[in-house]
Amino acid sequence: MPKLPGVNHQRAVKAFEKAGFRIARQGKHITMTNGERIITIPRANPIDDYTMSGIIRDAGISIDKFKALL
Repeated sequence: MPKLPGVNHQRAVKAFEKAGFRIARQGKHITMTNGERIITIPRANPIDDYTMSGIIRDAGISIDKFKALL
């Protein structure tokens, strides 16, 4: 799995919005959906690479595509 540096949760939300996700719920975590997949993003700065990689995998996109969306 390619190395993904820590990402700010706000940048991650903007990148997922570009990928077609929208915010469904906010609290201690941000829940986003694209209609068929649901992802949960913690409000952490930065989100560590292991957690971010799992979120990207759950979203169904590649890490390289996510990097391009940032």
